[in-house]
Amino acid sequence: MLSILSMGIGMAGFMLIEGYTWLQAFYMTVITISTTGFEEVKPLSERGELFVSLYILYNLVVVAYLVSVLTQYLFDGELRNLFKMFMTDQEIRHIHGHVIVCGFGRNGSKAYHELRANGAKVVIIEQSQELMRANAEALGNSAVPVVFGDATADETLKQAGIERASALISALPKDADNVFVTLTARGLNPQLKIIARASLKTSESKLLRAGADSVVMPDEIGGSHMANLVMRPEVIRFLEMISGLGPNRLRLEELAYQDLRPELRGRSIRELDVRSRTGATVIGLKDSAGRFEVSPAADFRPAPGDILLLLGTDEQILRVVQELRR
Repeated sequence: MLSILSMGIGMAGFMLIEGYTWLQAFYMTVITISTTGFEEVKPLSERGELFVSLYILYNLVVVAYLVSVLTQYLFDGELRNLFKMFMTDQEIRHIHGHVIVCGFGRNGSKAYHELRANGAKVVIIEQSQELMRANAEALGNSAVPVVFGDATADETLKQAGIERASALISALPKDADNVFVTLTARGLNPQLKIIARASLKTSESKLLRAGADSVVMPDEIGGSHMANLVMRPEVIRFLEMISGLGPNRLRLEELAYQDLRPELRGRSIRELDVRSRTGATVIGLKDSAGRFEVSPAADFRPAPGDILLLLGTDEQILRVVQELRR
């Protein structure tokens, strides 16, 4: 832009002051900017010499500015950031079955850390580069694929690999934005599992109609949590352990029938002997019809489509994976 402006100023000056044709003015402008030192079309007047002197000084300023910009790109990390964005884009192109987290505020960052702790592949969408830099220490040395842009835009979601993702968490601060993200994401990937954040109760129904599978209201959950700490403190502390918030972390894990080792399929819960094998406990069951049962009977035999819900420490859940999962 500065180069085009400089060319325009030069040609206009030579044509108005010296009466050059546009071709002569273009020639004089080029040799002046490039400082090649060719001969003038015709001797310059005093006004023309003054204009050329000022014009040369102007171009020196332009060159100095361009050099400073180039230096900033080379030494202040801008070029490195562009290269990093390119590499991130290439990395995301090869990711499948990942979770997209829109917004890296308090809720989004908590969701990211929980997902990563459970081994999920995560791609973050965030508009603010300053926010990501502020959270760099919390992210540690892990390479986090981040797409900088507006999560409500189709192109941004596509850049995050929405067509190949398994789930999306929309944790933007505005309910309207979360509705728009949900609506857009559902249109781009009908099979996607969508979890959306809401601040207002009235937004819950809108998000569900837009295509969200579940809606979470952090403020409502927080208030209920504080009240229950007064009324049922030990129950809440146990739930904190399950959520990974307490000092002694517990984990909930799913074990689908089709994930069982072939030789274990068809056995009853008693015969699976999960407690003795791993130390974990079967606390629930979701059957193929979608019904939940708490503490299923020991003689119950899981069937195709059933999912066992297990509770245990990290070590116990690891043994479940090693002992029971194929």
